[in-house]
Amino acid sequence: MIYRSAIRLMNTINRLWSLGLCMLFVCASACGEKEKEDISMNPKQNPKKKEVIYQVFTRLFGNTNTTNKPWGTLEDNGVGKFSDFTPKALQELSDLGITYIWYTGIPHHALITDYTEYGISNDDPDVVKGRAGSPYAVKDYYNVNPDLADDPAQRLEEFKALVDRSHEAGLKVLIDIVPNHVARNYEGQSTPEGREAFGASDDTSVVYKRDNNFYYIPGEAFEVPDGHNGYRPLGGEEHPLSDGKFPEVPAKWTGNGSRSAKPGFNDWYETVKINYGVTPDGIPEFDLLPDDYSDKDYKQHYQFWSDKDVPDSWEKFRDIAFYWLDIGVDGFRFDMAEMVPVEFWSYLNSNIKHKNPKAMLVAEVYNPALYRDYIFKGKMDYLYDKVELYDSIKHIIQGHGWTDHIPVVQKGLADIEHQMLHFLENHDEQRIASPDFAGDAQKAKPAMVVSATISTSPTMIYFGQEVGEPGAENAGFGDPTRTSIYDYIGVPHYQRWVNDKKFDGGQLNEEEEQLRDFYKRLLNITISSDALMGKYEEIHFYNKEHTAGYDHRVLAFVRWSEREKLLIITNFDSERSYDLDLKIPPAIISEWGLNNNKYELKDALYDKVVDLMVKDNQGSFQVSLSPLESYIFRLN
Repeated sequence: MIYRSAIRLMNTINRLWSLGLCMLFVCASACGEKEKEDISMNPKQNPKKKEVIYQVFTRLFGNTNTTNKPWGTLEDNGVGKFSDFTPKALQELSDLGITYIWYTGIPHHALITDYTEYGISNDDPDVVKGRAGSPYAVKDYYNVNPDLADDPAQRLEEFKALVDRSHEAGLKVLIDIVPNHVARNYEGQSTPEGREAFGASDDTSVVYKRDNNFYYIPGEAFEVPDGHNGYRPLGGEEHPLSDGKFPEVPAKWTGNGSRSAKPGFNDWYETVKINYGVTPDGIPEFDLLPDDYSDKDYKQHYQFWSDKDVPDSWEKFRDIAFYWLDIGVDGFRFDMAEMVPVEFWSYLNSNIKHKNPKAMLVAEVYNPALYRDYIFKGKMDYLYDKVELYDSIKHIIQGHGWTDHIPVVQKGLADIEHQMLHFLENHDEQRIASPDFAGDAQKAKPAMVVSATISTSPTMIYFGQEVGEPGAENAGFGDPTRTSIYDYIGVPHYQRWVNDKKFDGGQLNEEEEQLRDFYKRLLNITISSDALMGKYEEIHFYNKEHTAGYDHRVLAFVRWSEREKLLIITNFDSERSYDLDLKIPPAIISEWGLNNNKYELKDALYDKVVDLMVKDNQGSFQVSLSPLESYIFRLN
């Protein structure tokens, strides 16, 4: 969405400016204090191993139809089903090194396929993006997308069976909760008895009332926005509801905050904004958390809210979360969490943790200034590390960033590094193999090693990333470079791995097979390593000063625990090789308790062996790095 992109761009510019200042300081410090090594960066200690989240766009996963007609119908282009996630498919994902699977697009959202025979109302193309619809325009929070079921009448039961199959394969399940907005045509048809759908009791005669679920524009009717660059719903195909009108009186505020009865085309016009008890002037009408609640655990937050009167929307989302927990999901990914008050998150997440202390809570937050509030006050487990690590790595992959940025990012996030979820792809970001990103999936390999091993945080990959899917299809509403979340479409590279639902990669070419093998090796290392849940120290700047030929296209760091010691080095350059006599600083040699001796280093990825020589309390080893090559050396 354009508004979301604008938020990201602003944050990225601010971050790059601050990184520039930080770089001047760090480089000066590294050059001026040659022997000073900071080994005080102790990540949050966790007895468990790292987690790996696999985001899968559920309706695309098992679709083997290769037609890919722009604006194609479900019948034209096909759609994946819950049943495509067979025990074989799920076991293959588990074997890939996955511990959590995020099924994207589960709650019933607005879409343009006729399910009236199942008692589901048709949606209006004028307020639906694409034909398959945005999964972030939820129409009914107590049911699932009928597209995904073999029998739409039994769709919820089919999803429950999928949850059970996932658990049997050793995978925990995440789904989305979209708290900031719902579909313009929200109905909540499946809302349980005794509860109300959003907006059912709202006073629509006023702009705002604390316990209204929406904001209103009294006296004005909603108007469909004008098209953009010749855009027409459904690509111009005739449809009985596609008439440039959508009945909504009075008009509601749009999901991104637009207060116009006729929002712009680039607004989130298919959604309406939820009211959390914040007046149009920005005044909260609920209790605020005391400052010291940043230091309190979820049990104390739960106790704080136990006797408080909270806005109606808060209670509705608590009930929704409980509903899905009762079905068996193991956690949630919260869309655009920073657009919702942090006090709500304290309330919701402490309630969730009170019900299931092991529930994983992942939030989409892009403003670094808000990170710590949403972690410590909002009780989030993990936030997207987008503006910090992802943006830095993307620039390096594209050839206009330096690896020098990465240690700076890690140092700046040292106190919350465990909570910063790492990724290189998701449904909002460009595919690595797309021309607008890198144009070559191989260029992600060094970045993936860094992303997966540099901290104790979970790693996330997006389905198809592991086989180099470029997102090249002209799907309709969705633009190439990103796999469309709005359209019925096939995903060609991934379909070759699905291989007519054998899920064995039988149609992959050699390069795709090797890429997937790389991801499998790497991810399985991460979920079994003790050191990756231990300490981190960069040795990058030390080597820039002490190692001939080492430069800003290479990155080296160390990870260790009492039981395991790792030296990680990677080459981001796609053309140049490096022959290095890599140095291990005295502070690390001392910390690891190494003596003047020879030690064997064995690469955990492909078993290459080199010798580490320790002399005068400094370590060194000879290593040759081919273009895009990485090593995860384990000290034996």
